[in-house]
Amino acid sequence: MNGTIAFFDFDGTITARDTLLEFIRHSKGTPRFYFGFLLTSPWLVAYKIKLISNQLAKERVLRHFFRNMPFDEFDNECQAFARDVLPGLIRPKALHEITKLKAAGASVVIVSASPDNWIRPWTTTIEADLLATRLQTVNQLITGRIFEKNCHGEEKVRRIKEAYTLEEYRDIYTYGDTGGDRPMLKLGTASFYKPFR
Repeated sequence: MNGTIAFFDFDGTITARDTLLEFIRHSKGTPRFYFGFLLTSPWLVAYKIKLISNQLAKERVLRHFFRNMPFDEFDNECQAFARDVLPGLIRPKALHEITKLKAAGASVVIVSASPDNWIRPWTTTIEADLLATRLQTVNQLITGRIFEKNCHGEEKVRRIKEAYTLEEYRDIYTYGDTGGDRPMLKLGTASFYKPFR
């Protein structure tokens, strides 16, 4: 029997704001950010009223902003965002909790619906594992589509169970802040909803 494993949602739980939105603003600039969301607003409204899935709505946004962008260019933008912007979005209480858990010997896993491209540099620095949405590339170009499934809702649970044998852990801590995290929160022997506000 292993000790403790902790699963953290990223956007809104560890961070103060949604990093997909912040990344788009950082990489495209504020005018193009607002204009792009004006153009994609019908898809976002359709998602809000449950006519389309979270994945389809996200793909429409990603395709608008990043389709046919060379992967190397996209990756450079992600690295710059992780270095220059992301540290300022991290909630201090969340970072303190992660540090405390790691000091006690717990395994820490970040589970995010945002693409792994700009989260991984940060999780590497704190020595945490990462399960996140992956973006599709074709011929080294970003397609704007998601590879397989968006890591949201029940997909978070599926990805966790695929990567970890939860029965091997004595304590399972889960942290989240939205309805999309509730399936993951149910996995915990101790669960925390909006714990760092």
